[in-house]
Amino acid sequence: MPLQERVVVITGAAGGLGQAVTRACLLAGARVVAAHRGRLDRDALSPELGSAELGAEAPRLQLVEADLTDEAAAEALAEAALQRQGRLDGWLNLVGGYAGGTPVAELTLADFEAMFALNVRTAFLGSRAALRAMLPRGRGSVVNVSSLGALRGMAGHAGYAASKAAVIRLTETLAAEAAPRGVRVNVILPGLIDTPANRAAMPDADRSTWVAPETIAAVLVFLLSDAARGINGASLPVGG
Repeated sequence: MPLQERVVVITGAAGGLGQAVTRACLLAGARVVAAHRGRLDRDALSPELGSAELGAEAPRLQLVEADLTDEAAAEALAEAALQRQGRLDGWLNLVGGYAGGTPVAELTLADFEAMFALNVRTAFLGSRAALRAMLPRGRGSVVNVSSLGALRGMAGHAGYAASKAAVIRLTETLAAEAAPRGVRVNVILPGLIDTPANRAAMPDADRSTWVAPETIAAVLVFLLSDAARGINGASLPVGG
């Protein structure tokens, strides 16, 4: 198993992507700290592992309620993981969101800033908490999530495109700072993700180019593994 006994924190674990990534990491052998805000069904995360692995005292799955837009909550998440697991090997910043369709001339400052809070603030706070735990050990892997939509501005997407572009530059900075101390930081750029929420929002859309959460999860498992030890500061497109 590529992540055998690795300790991995996953933020946004209750979302459509987060649940798929949590399942993939568990099946890859990791010990997962799943951070969530909404309801998270433990049994739905990975039924293949059986109730013995995912029971109330499961040794390989730790559920933590956390709001990653809150500075204290991000630090507390890392501390909770360290207290129970003893170390951190990987951290996946999956918290994020989309809002669009309004041109800049009509866009409120609050809505514009909301995209930065959800996409950039969470990546910054999560990455900082991860690095503070990993740098003293001299090893670890952090992965952020941007979007293919960050590569080019489009009408009605000012807040989303700008915030996701900022995640790429943030990742490159983190990678340059952490590499000399043995920690890798990368970012993935998914296309439109085939989640229940996106299907409900776009019922008539052509889903032929949408990317499955399981496809993204496989890339994230790879980036956390030793097979990706030579990859740092990379922006990897996934699907779309």
